[in-house]
Amino acid sequence: MSILRPKLRALEIIVIQDERHGRALMLRDTEGIAPSAVIIPAASSAVLARFDGRRSLDEIARDASRATGERVDANQVARLADELERAWMLDSPRFHARRRSVVRSFDEAPIRTAAHAGGAYHGDRARLADFIERQCLAVARPQGGAARGATAKGAAPRMVGLCAPHMDLWRAAVGYGHAYAALEQALATPELQAIDTFVLLGTSHAAMRRPFAVCEKTFETPLGPLDPEREMITELADASRFDVRAEQYLHKNEHSVEFQAVFVRHLLGDRAAAIVPILCGLSDCQVRRRDPAQDDDAESFLTALGEALARRRGRVLVIAGADLAHVGPRFGDPSPLDARQRRALRERDHASIERATSIDPPGFFADVAQDLGTRRVCGLGPIYTLLRALPPSSRGELLHYDQCIDPEEGSIVSHTSLGFYV
Repeated sequence: MSILRPKLRALEIIVIQDERHGRALMLRDTEGIAPSAVIIPAASSAVLARFDGRRSLDEIARDASRATGERVDANQVARLADELERAWMLDSPRFHARRRSVVRSFDEAPIRTAAHAGGAYHGDRARLADFIERQCLAVARPQGGAARGATAKGAAPRMVGLCAPHMDLWRAAVGYGHAYAALEQALATPELQAIDTFVLLGTSHAAMRRPFAVCEKTFETPLGPLDPEREMITELADASRFDVRAEQYLHKNEHSVEFQAVFVRHLLGDRAAAIVPILCGLSDCQVRRRDPAQDDDAESFLTALGEALARRRGRVLVIAGADLAHVGPRFGDPSPLDARQRRALRERDHASIERATSIDPPGFFADVAQDLGTRRVCGLGPIYTLLRALPPSSRGELLHYDQCIDPEEGSIVSHTSLGFYV
């Protein structure tokens, strides 16, 4: 099966400690074509970095030997290439055939199944509902039933948007609790009784060629389904300069929207509502550090979204599933952050949060883009899109901030919960 000039696909690669290999690299296909991750020794990184589709096996072995100062055998390179080809991790005719089949199957299916149920959260309905109630909402519900932001002279402001984490529920339970306890409270007010649609914005952890991807499928959750709001999706499709459904298959394995759907379904109970699931890649704007307002395709969608929301004012609430920083050895940094560096990260994250709560889309984009390569904020797309979608009179409120620190090697994922009100 040897691939003569192996080319590695665009994959998520993280550094882990493995029982067999010690320090190792985990290769994960966020696109969902490969059924499972692959773990290889970290010492293979010099070989892996040269799987660019241009070099032969002998050339890879020679160049890796020069780079490491240690002899790398061409047979060793061939074995790694074969392993990755069998696992669908290489960009090859075999992979593309499988990809076409997976995409076709997903496109033809009416339901987007709960890909992470039983892993990132309970797959059992009763256990999941109990976890959300006890571990998430209970720790964040306001005491005494006071409405958030209410004063002695006036009613609480009306919620129009929300930002919540998109980490697994086990690690970010408190963050989810603060976000969705605020939404729970808002949904109980007379001002939000007309809400019948939730726009769910998420990060695509797989590479996107277009700025946005809408999924027109029913989202399955252990707590019950959520149907798409087809009329609104059609409006977005008709007004955008690109095909908003062309990359809907990227929703197949993406968790950032799925986790928000789980919480929305829990809070709704028997209340009817529909969703508009959107992955926000912002095309090449993030890579080029260019405000999406300057990109014709992205701006056409953002304008269409704003107009669709304006036509449904009072009936739609927008939710962004977005984490902040990803730093430490797991993400390629040489060492974990010490206490001083964690404080600096907190200050840096709060500077970005302040831009968001000030409803400053271009300021938020520029602030996050300046250190995107080192802080690795993966929520830039959905938070920027949320800010663009909010009414001009909105104001933001910081509900919660946390840094989830890996207990074994110290890597950090930070996240925030934000409420937006008018």
